[in-house]
Amino acid sequence: MKTYCLYLLLMLTLFGCVKSNDDFLNRPPSNILLDEQVWKDEVLVLSVIANLYDRYPDYQTIENWSEFAAFDEAFASESGQYGRHKNQQYGYGTWSYWNYGYIRELNLFIDKCGKANLLKQEVRDRFLAEARFLRANVYFELVKRMGGVPLILEPLTYDYKGDPGALQRPREKESGIYDFVLKEMDAVMQVLPDDAGIKSRATKGLALALKARAALYAASIAKYGATTPQVSLPGGEVGIPAAMADGYYTTALQAAQQIISSGKYALYNKKPDNLSENFAALFYDKGGNSEVIFVKDFKLQSGKVQEWTLANQPRSLAEEQQGGRLNPSLNLVQCFEKLDNTFAPYMTNAANGDYIYYDKPGDIFAGRDARLAGTVILPGTEFKSKKVDIWAGYILKDGSIVTANNFGGQASLGGNLVQVVGFDGPIDNLEFSAQTGFYVRKYQDPAVGSGRIGTKSEVWWVRYRYAEVLLNAAEAAFELGDKATAAGYLNQVRARAGLIVPLTAADITFDRIVHERKVELAFEGHQLWDMKRWRLAHVVWDGLSADLTKHPESAKSASTRVFGLLPYRIYNPGTPQDGKWVFKKVLPSNVTSAHQFRLGNYYSFIGDDIRNNNPLVVKNPNQ
Repeated sequence: MKTYCLYLLLMLTLFGCVKSNDDFLNRPPSNILLDEQVWKDEVLVLSVIANLYDRYPDYQTIENWSEFAAFDEAFASESGQYGRHKNQQYGYGTWSYWNYGYIRELNLFIDKCGKANLLKQEVRDRFLAEARFLRANVYFELVKRMGGVPLILEPLTYDYKGDPGALQRPREKESGIYDFVLKEMDAVMQVLPDDAGIKSRATKGLALALKARAALYAASIAKYGATTPQVSLPGGEVGIPAAMADGYYTTALQAAQQIISSGKYALYNKKPDNLSENFAALFYDKGGNSEVIFVKDFKLQSGKVQEWTLANQPRSLAEEQQGGRLNPSLNLVQCFEKLDNTFAPYMTNAANGDYIYYDKPGDIFAGRDARLAGTVILPGTEFKSKKVDIWAGYILKDGSIVTANNFGGQASLGGNLVQVVGFDGPIDNLEFSAQTGFYVRKYQDPAVGSGRIGTKSEVWWVRYRYAEVLLNAAEAAFELGDKATAAGYLNQVRARAGLIVPLTAADITFDRIVHERKVELAFEGHQLWDMKRWRLAHVVWDGLSADLTKHPESAKSASTRVFGLLPYRIYNPGTPQDGKWVFKKVLPSNVTSAHQFRLGNYYSFIGDDIRNNNPLVVKNPNQ
């Protein structure tokens, strides 16, 4: 009887609990937010759009340093990455992108947000504009890599009746995708905040910047695509008619000039007394940075950090035994011109073959564009207020070399055991040493702890900045025949780098346009897309084992292998040369093949699975 009463009491208690919670078996989940919960709460919607921002597609970024060694900007000083310098050809699918899952989520967001009547009108409108911006950017990334793609602007849903035909769409023309991107920017800029202080969300300035960049890409494909008629499709899915070029250039120029005339952005210039450090600081200074337009941000407090400094800090100055992975190439370093606006390879030998002697290792780089030392850590310079130790050994009177195969290694010299190579190298085939003679400076974080595994860095990744807007305007003006306007915009960027002799209209050539982008935007993810849109990629990366070019000023100079420039000390007691510095041009032993960009690389391979699922998708040319 006692047991029965206890059982009855338990059942009554449970029944009461179930009744008080409406239905125990149908309680709402505690780990999933339902649509009706999300779309009435501004904070929850913000978390959704933040997730969509976080999936913004990039190719080369500070989160994947090795991709910057894919071309001729740098050597990958890590044994697991040496293969990047041994491949003869780029794969057809190397830069492919086909993320319609992401597009569907953006379309769902746009659809649901448009119906979210419980949100304030201005809040809902901004969220909608941001999602439309992100969707347009995804299509821009798709068209850059793949050409025209299916343009899907609604969340498609399969009915599971066995016929997927309603979901299959043909590829839009390449020009049609660009036109969609430009049209979307015109629409969203009317709604997005016109606030230059916002850096990690879409703004009017960002919409204009994307419009200028996309229009410039479309224009140059239309103009220079005529040089590669093999890279086109009869339906226009690949290739843009040359007659459309001027229209796109005009759109690019007008969008860029709208940003310029707004006065809301300006070139970073907080350290005018040290222009190289000023250029470096542009990328790590988050306090009132007037140049930055749009970033992927990182925060130590939230645990969202990146490893660029950890991976690439000078080895001798590393806070932990990490660093040295990305070595800028001599190919890039020699592109930084002299302050008199002339170009010249670095002088290592006199006409008779003798070495040219320098008092200090940094002397060979003197009198150059200040962006050089702001982009590259050079021998004889400092990082985090400490001097780097980059030198390759001693050269004796008979021309022989005394060096070692470990960081700061020692050997016998003049009867004494002394250090005979730098603590940063360069040592051929020794990973993490400066195998080209250089370390990367751009995006390096000077903050204490940024090179530690347990801390890392919160330096942001800059996707759009004002200097690029000026360069875009200059290029568009040049292509439209207005060289004077182009010179004015180029001179603004160049003056910040210490190049105070203004270019005149007569100085502006296509070579100048290409050069200025190369040195200003190095290690910012522009190189591949610029070479593709100008149809120069197969010319520059031609697959030939070419020597280092003697004409860095030429846009068409081949650059297929990564070279280095190594400093040596002279050991010849009793002579004026003793203790002086000389340099040798070298090819790292792991650079065994020349990069070759084929015509089929201009538009990436569309996977067989994609075309099997959608027979309306035609393949790209030359694949």
